[in-house]
Amino acid sequence: MANTSSAKKAARQMTRRTDINKSRRSRVKSEVRTVEEAIQSGDQKKALAALAAAEPVLVRTAQKGMMHKKTASRKVSRLAQRVKAMSA
Repeated sequence: MANTSSAKKAARQMTRRTDINKSRRSRVKSEVRTVEEAIQSGDQKKALAALAAAEPVLVRTAQKGMMHKKTASRKVSRLAQRVKAMSA
């Protein structure tokens, strides 16, 4: 248990950040799942719209430090590649 006032404050901040990080991680997973479901359904317009919604969420998550910048970039790139392959 935290004894000093600074340790108590750090513990409060940690719980707050944990909740925020959980919601961000959940949002990313939901957005990526939406794109993947659209790809599975075969509807390219729906997939493009879902990708357009997911990309800023991934980038913002990387900017906030929840995931590495290159990880987010790789996820966006792979999703875009799969959406583009639908037209061929």
